[in-house]
This record gives sequence, structure tokens and C-alpha cells, in this order.
Amino acid sequence: MTSLKCFLFTGTFVLASVLSADLSAQEKDTPPVTGINLESINYTYPSQGLELKGTDDTGRPLVMSYQDIAPTAEASGRTIVLLHGKNFTGDYWGQTAGDLSASGHRVIIPDQIGWGKSSKPMGPFSFQRLGAQTLELMDHLGVKEATMLGHSTGGVLATRMALSFPERVNTLILLNPLGLEDYQALTPYRPVEEWEVRNLEMTRDKMKSYMRSSYFDGKWSEKFDRSLNVFAAPLQSPDYPRLARISALQYDMIYTQPVVSDLDKLNMPTLLLIGTRDRSALNKDLVSEAERQELGHYDRLGKQAAERIPNSTLIEFPGIGHLPHLEDYDAFITALQDYLAKE
Repeated sequence: MTSLKCFLFTGTFVLASVLSADLSAQEKDTPPVTGINLESINYTYPSQGLELKGTDDTGRPLVMSYQDIAPTAEASGRTIVLLHGKNFTGDYWGQTAGDLSASGHRVIIPDQIGWGKSSKPMGPFSFQRLGAQTLELMDHLGVKEATMLGHSTGGVLATRMALSFPERVNTLILLNPLGLEDYQALTPYRPVEEWEVRNLEMTRDKMKSYMRSSYFDGKWSEKFDRSLNVFAAPLQSPDYPRLARISALQYDMIYTQPVVSDLDKLNMPTLLLIGTRDRSALNKDLVSEAERQELGHYDRLGKQAAERIPNSTLIEFPGIGHLPHLEDYDAFITALQDYLAKE
């Protein structure tokens, strides 16, 4: 059995003038040069690495990168685990973590295996396995139970963890989660190989265009540059084809492992934070225009989920899209903090 080991990621720094650790340098038009593990990008808080059980397809240990932020005010006793979305990493939780820490909470931000600074195995990927790996991290850090806050694909993971390991999740918070409808029932299947080709054809400009149209209602702000640059940074890596394949396998996981039918089995307090402008849905381009118009209506999906989940609270952000914590941070953090203070 592989022993558990914890170490600090130091990274390899080159082209120092470009790879400055401060945020402004990483928000320039040209993202830093890096490998597929984002070696040259510093997150808001120091990244550590935990060697998990098992190895990747090359026989190397699986290493989960994470940030562990201690409370900077009187400790509340609550630990909050922040779970990132499909096209993101734990990096985009930096501001959220700072404010939660200042409210007395311990905050843990993993990069899931296959994402960010963590190992990049060629699968297998399942929400059950990702959840079990997250529990390995919690065990290592001495966390018996936690509040799980998941965004987008991280919301699917948080839901699956709450269903499979309810004793470890005291509160569930879902921020515009994917999986509030069954994509298998509503859209055709796209083979992994097709996802892979699409990923290989990706450019930074295509990424920005996708984010602008899908997330931000055709608008753009400098505050979105950071997430774009972290997303686009590995594109120039010679190992990017590996990441393109891994990303394709992750899309397949999202499509083939729905959670919506199990929402009524959740038994812990659950908060739904929903930007109502969001229209996110997998494989929308494979259906007719009429069918496409009916997919991903978070103005409806949030209410439907709240009706099905016992002990749930729904807070909507009218006119906000898939990333409330980037698009309207003040509204997001106020709603979150108010709920945590009362829960």
C-alpha cells in the first residue's frame, strides 16, 4: 500500500519576468508558460500535495494538490471544503477562502485528481472515486465532517459525496451545480474521441469566446482574466494532448453519472445558490434549436431542485450566470455568510 505523504509544491520557475507570483502578472494577455500541472502558477494560498492510495497509468503515485487555510478570526469549529468546476481549479476560490477564514472557518480547497496542480491519470474517473479521494484528504487533515460547497461539476461531486458519505457532510451547498437535469435523457451521447478532438482544437481565444458567451452574457471584465489565464496556461505544454484526453474522459463522467434522480435522498441542510441567467447543459449543440431552448434553465432548475431536496434553502441571483462568485462576488458572499451564520 502506498504510504500517505504530504509535501509543499515549490514549482519550477522560469522566465521570471513573466512568471511573477503576484496576481497582476498572471492577468496579462499572455498566460504564463506552464506544464499541465500548472507548475508555474501560484495560487492565492500555498499549495501542498498529498500522496494518495494508488498510482496513475504510468505507475506514478497519485498526488492531490490542496490549499488549507486556517481561520484568521475566532474559530467557528466549521470546516468548509470548496470543490471546483470542470473548467476551473481551486485557484478561483481564493477570495472566497479569505472571507470565510476571516469569519472563523477553516477552508480546504483541493484540486481534484485530473485537474489543476494534481496528478493527471488517464482515468478511471467517477464521482464516487473523486469523493473517496477527497475523503482521503480529509482524513489526512483530521477532518471528520465538513460543509461541502461545490460549484458546477464540483456541485455534482458534492452531491454524490453527500449521498455516499452522509456522515462526512454536515451541510451541502450547491452553487449553480451541473446535474440538475439528466443529460443522458435529454441529449445524444458524444464519444470521448469527439470530446478529445474538440479539446485539441482549443485556443485561448476560443476559451475566452466560450466563457464570454456561456458564462458572462457576452460581456467581459478584467476580473475574469485570471480564470481564463489559468484555464489556458497548459495549452502550449508538450503534454497538452494528455490533458485533452483526460478532459474528454471527465466530460464523459459528467454525462454518464447523473445525480438528479437522487436529490430527494439528501438528508442534511442544503443551500442552493443559483444564478438564474445560467443556461449550462452538456451537449446542447447536438439537439434541435427548440430542444436547446429548453435545456439548462436554472431559473426553473433551482426551484425544482429545492422542491425535491428535504431541508433545502434556495437563494437566487437574478440576472447572474454560471459563476456568481466571479460575476457578483458581493451578492454571493453575503448570501453564503448569512446562511452559515444562521445554520
